[in-house]
Amino acid sequence: MALVVFALFLAFPVSAADASAWDQARGNGRQAAQAVQAMRRLMDAWLRHADPRTLLLPDRIPGRRGLKDGDSNRLYTPHNSGADLYPYLILTAHLTDPELYRGRMMEMLRNEVRYTTAQESIPGNLEMSTGQLGPPSMFGAGEYAKDGLLAVTEYLGRTPWFHRMVDMTADAMERAAVRTRFGNLPASDAELNGDFLQTLVRLATMTGDRRFLAWARRIGQAYFEEVLPGNHGVPSGKWDFDKHTGDGQLRLRDHGNETVVGLTLLYALEHDLESPLAAKYRATVARMLDRILDSANEDGMLYNTVDAATLKPLNTGLSDNWGYVYGAVYTFYQVTGETKYRDAVRRVLRNLPKYRNYDWERGSFDGYADSIESAIYLVNREPEPAAFDWIESEMKVMLAMQQPDGNIENWYGEGNFNRTAMLYALMKTQGCRPERWTVGLEIGAVRQGRQLHLTLSDVARVRFDFARHRRVLNFARNYVRLNEFPEWYTVDENTLYRLRQGGQAHIRLGSELIAGVLLAPGQWLVEPVGPPPYGPAQR
Repeated sequence: MALVVFALFLAFPVSAADASAWDQARGNGRQAAQAVQAMRRLMDAWLRHADPRTLLLPDRIPGRRGLKDGDSNRLYTPHNSGADLYPYLILTAHLTDPELYRGRMMEMLRNEVRYTTAQESIPGNLEMSTGQLGPPSMFGAGEYAKDGLLAVTEYLGRTPWFHRMVDMTADAMERAAVRTRFGNLPASDAELNGDFLQTLVRLATMTGDRRFLAWARRIGQAYFEEVLPGNHGVPSGKWDFDKHTGDGQLRLRDHGNETVVGLTLLYALEHDLESPLAAKYRATVARMLDRILDSANEDGMLYNTVDAATLKPLNTGLSDNWGYVYGAVYTFYQVTGETKYRDAVRRVLRNLPKYRNYDWERGSFDGYADSIESAIYLVNREPEPAAFDWIESEMKVMLAMQQPDGNIENWYGEGNFNRTAMLYALMKTQGCRPERWTVGLEIGAVRQGRQLHLTLSDVARVRFDFARHRRVLNFARNYVRLNEFPEWYTVDENTLYRLRQGGQAHIRLGSELIAGVLLAPGQWLVEPVGPPPYGPAQR
């Protein structure tokens, strides 16, 4: 294992720009540590409410927006606790307590398989007080895969949770029951079909299993060739494949926008595969995105639900998931190079300061979590200063909502708090992370071109990020995608890097930095030696 430990500082000239970068890196370290400790407090709070027999977590616990007084119904559902809470506790444990990650989190997976499997590998709802298992849930499988297991896989790669997702998704697609002229689909609504589509596209590239691409294409064909042409160019919330008609609504928040994201990601994959389907569907995807952009308000913000024909909002509420849809818009720009789609993303980012302290979801932290998540996905690609400032102000609001006991609102959505806190912390460290993030440890970073200014408050083994979109997902490009963890400063495995502290320097391979190097506290300047084949922080 490579060790790089230096406590000796030798004098060397420091420019004003360098001094500013070091100050910013130290500030980033304090902010990252605050976010990670909030994550740890929430994880500890929820683990105290685990079912003693299964170790699984109920959807709700007593208090605030959780269970009401006298309600003892402790229910685990794969589409709620499994999809939105459990995965982000896995990632929190991985960051802060490796033994907990390898121990209790893995035992929870064993028990999730043992106690919630209803048919093949498809899960059902579990009544914890009685042990009664409900019927197999396609919705549970789709949500657990897309919102839960994909997130873990995006960051950690091929863990046991990846294999759980592969088999569960395949078993669910084998049992898809909604008959269409294109083949059976998982559902008749945009949410669940979009859930499966987003998962299938990733599994197609990760596994090479042709079934996943065929199933993704089946869902895509149904929407590209029937639903979108029949619903004014956009997905319908619900669609009757027998009567060939829908509800005439376009939902742009969760429980509806999933198909927009999935269809665009599928189009990107078809383009990378040089498939004739890419040319066939390009105009259809463009029309879908154009109509969505036409439905936005004057700042580019999207309404929760609009009329598919007129694009008029059906209510005045704005979608806290606006960035999920704009991620699809940016992906289309990445594929086609059409700058109007990039311009649309930059416009909405520049307008974010108008939405400070905006009440996205009737006072709930969850609206802040999803909206901040939206912005972080996009500033990773388009670093608009106004958007970064907005992220800072809104993170302060969200973090302040945490209660002294670690919980926030006592329901499964609190996993989204940890998700967004982790996105924010990794932004502040440029993707670097200690092997174990302990209380009091501060690690912060600032990127300047190909250089990384990294500060540490204490000795730590630090792991650097890499091009996970290519090495883990096998994507040709780093497309914006829901439930990703953006890549900030990435190192290439076969490029040499110089790590300099004071007048001392060591050369290490990127693969060694990814595995982890032991660094002394203080300031570290990291830069590639010579022109790397891919370049740090490829976007």
